[in-house]
Amino acid sequence: MYQFKVLIEGYAHSGENGEYVASPSSVLIWDDKIKVLADPGTNAKMLLEALTKENLKPQNIDFIYLTHYHPDHFLNVSLFPGKDIYDGITKWSQDKEFSHSGKIPGTEIGILNTPGHAQENATLLFETKDFGKVCLASDVFWWEEGKQKTDDYDDLINNEDSFASDFEALKSSRKLVLEKADWIIPGHGKMFKNLFKR
Repeated sequence: MYQFKVLIEGYAHSGENGEYVASPSSVLIWDDKIKVLADPGTNAKMLLEALTKENLKPQNIDFIYLTHYHPDHFLNVSLFPGKDIYDGITKWSQDKEFSHSGKIPGTEIGILNTPGHAQENATLLFETKDFGKVCLASDVFWWEEGKQKTDDYDDLINNEDSFASDFEALKSSRKLVLEKADWIIPGHGKMFKNLFKR
């Protein structure tokens, strides 16, 4: 069983001068052996403040997990010098690469291959006491502020994603997540209960 905390609820919206403002859901996952930070995002000040509220410093994080390689998800890795970095198939330890699959090595945190938003997208699935199976499905699901809708299956599957690399693959990935998870943490938006798990 794992515990987790959404340190930063992912956001995405237009800014004042034509810019786009976005940072993903940054999630701390831990048990009595490890502390994983998934998707450290772009807002360094906000992330460091959130860690401080948990009585943590960057050096207390054991490793970083990246769901995919869009810059808004990884720019803050520089706050964690020397920490190993994982994605869906590879662990980087400085200049050394190690392959893995199925789970983050040494943990019971599952990895689902969920391409479509980005080809390398990989979702984390982990068991918790209070929420059952929680899925960090960053950006399998994501919304701009004020547009999140989670009570209609067809809306969830067909929600437009202007950044998607392969929309048909993304729809298949969304169906997979909805089959597996009790609760879903989207890339940008509020964690939500999966009303459609079969």
